[in-house]
Amino acid sequence: MRYLPLSDADRREMLEVAGASSIDDLFKDVPASVLLDGPVDLPKAAGEMAVERTIGTLAGKNLGTSSAPSFLGAGAYAHHVPSAVDHLIQRGEYLTSYTPYQPEISQGTLQYLFEFQTQVALLTGMEVANASLYDGATATAEAMLMAARITKRGKAVLSGGLHPHYRDVAVNQARFMDFQVVCADPDPLAEEDLSALIDEETACVVVQNPGFFGQARDLSALAETCHQAGVLLVVAVAEVVSLGAVTPPGAMGADIVVGEGQSLGNGLSYGGPYLGLMACRQKFLRQMPGRLAGQTIDVEGRRGWVLTLSTREQHIRREKATSNICTNSGLCALAFTMHLTMLGEAGFTRLARLNHAAAAKLADRLAAIAGVELVSDTFFNEFALKLPKPAAQVVDDLAAKGILGGVPVSRLYPNETALENMLLVTATELTTDDQAEALEAALKEVL
Repeated sequence: MRYLPLSDADRREMLEVAGASSIDDLFKDVPASVLLDGPVDLPKAAGEMAVERTIGTLAGKNLGTSSAPSFLGAGAYAHHVPSAVDHLIQRGEYLTSYTPYQPEISQGTLQYLFEFQTQVALLTGMEVANASLYDGATATAEAMLMAARITKRGKAVLSGGLHPHYRDVAVNQARFMDFQVVCADPDPLAEEDLSALIDEETACVVVQNPGFFGQARDLSALAETCHQAGVLLVVAVAEVVSLGAVTPPGAMGADIVVGEGQSLGNGLSYGGPYLGLMACRQKFLRQMPGRLAGQTIDVEGRRGWVLTLSTREQHIRREKATSNICTNSGLCALAFTMHLTMLGEAGFTRLARLNHAAAAKLADRLAAIAGVELVSDTFFNEFALKLPKPAAQVVDDLAAKGILGGVPVSRLYPNETALENMLLVTATELTTDDQAEALEAALKEVL
């Protein structure tokens, strides 16, 4: 048999060893409110070929980014990944390697993590970076808790322009940490004043740049306000390619920078695995979660690499650990580093310019349509449009015409009726003039 299910005798023996009288006893600590009240509505077991046919039929109903003009974004961006990246990361020494616990046999892994950290520090304009986190959302939550440890304060102020997934993860983390979170309203038409929400209990202010609604901002004044109040400024970057064109957060006064690294080396992949970025000022190094690879020399004077700092609870006493969830998304970090290395500094800057030019050109096209309003003309490769009708229906109508026309804000803010006409549209280096023209014509028609 290809699959070897347990027999009833096997199950009884395992339960006896575990000290449980039934399988249900193994889940008694799970709250009843999150348990299903019946079986999952799925077909009964079937043969492998039948399952493949069924899943293939379901997959064929999808309108994917590889088969249709796509203007999707909102935190996950389609970019061209050189074929060399996918080829190289599938080599056995990369694909199967794991945590570099033994530096003497992990020099390759440690070296590329060191290079990855160097790249992230340079991109963000910060002094140090760690060897990655899960994704942009969990990195944001980790930064919030890191700020609390540094300032010994128990409150975070989150911008209304922070990605709602990042916000939700941060709020969820705070629930279990005796930590207060204040969220500004998500209003793309207003100039938010976060300084009014700062008080003596505030550990950090968390903003996103470019913001969820696309606006790119100068954060220098906000950084100064934060520092005068003893508050740390955390800047999240959901689209890392923007750092090839936008002033890096470190140059604007950020204390901690987090972000999503998916855009470099990693495909959309239906949402994961992705790659969390984190960088900070060196004086905060010991409160940074995760681990850092460092350069050293061996007894013979040769250059080598080690884990300089590793603050996970797997490595040190739990009460001293800075995090118990962070890890190294090693293969994703390697893909990021390979892609960025192939681009080089000039290539990365050019990529950013191509993205911005494509978005600016598309925004001009769409804003000229009757009833369509461009929310802000200061953006990188993503912008918000205010439509004369609910955006979710418009997107569905566009999909029926074979175009992935963007992300309706209502999908991420279902309870904010004021945002139901807002549509997020993204253009990257993959966007052609023909695709932009097709979206323009289709949008005119469905409106």
